[in-house]
Amino acid sequence: MTADIRVLVVDDDAGARALHARWVSATEGFTVIGSAASGRAALGFVEHGVDLVLLDMRLPDISGIEVLHRIRIAGAIDTDVLVVSSSRDQVTVRQALAAQVVGYLIKPFEREVLRDRLLAYAAERQQRDASDRDVPLAQGEVDRLLTTGSVRTVAPASAVPAELPKGLSRVTLDRVLTALGPVTPVSVDDVAASAGVSRATARRYLDHLVAIGAIDLAHRYGRRGRPQVLYRLAPAH
Repeated sequence: MTADIRVLVVDDDAGARALHARWVSATEGFTVIGSAASGRAALGFVEHGVDLVLLDMRLPDISGIEVLHRIRIAGAIDTDVLVVSSSRDQVTVRQALAAQVVGYLIKPFEREVLRDRLLAYAAERQQRDASDRDVPLAQGEVDRLLTTGSVRTVAPASAVPAELPKGLSRVTLDRVLTALGPVTPVSVDDVAASAGVSRATARRYLDHLVAIGAIDLAHRYGRRGRPQVLYRLAPAH
């Protein structure tokens, strides 16, 4: 039986803290282990082990961005952060995304929005944990390991030139690449959900990767309607 994901709710508004804590607790697979009204209090909780932090950006002592930076500096690699904030200025959003948050929800939002984001995160976390375990390799992965020395066909960071077109970020690009595999093709919606970005953003990065030959695309035809475009990592040469 899989243990519940331990959640810390951080918000200086007591009403928002209580509301979001109730919504998280009502979502299967999640347990609220505490709440904090300030950044320093949040960091104290993280030191004792937290899986996911629901983090507001506007806090009375230090900013949410500062909390994010301190979590990363402290090496809490098993602690993920989902931003839940009314802050929507470009600087704040870009800084949060650069710190590799798992999502950014703009307040106010409906309960279903948070629930869907939490369930998507739980699936992503399970997939990530599974990939970290020593799982059996398929025949194709064994063959690739023999010929290239790696199970992956391309390395996410090194497969793409260092200089990116204007408007593309290396952090987001790495997240998109991580969402792709060499064997099973995935849709733009799959990539967007896994990388925690919008569909339009995922499509922009995928188009760039196709253009430079880092990934391949194929079409899956259904009984009716337009064919679905699928993506996977390109074979190494």
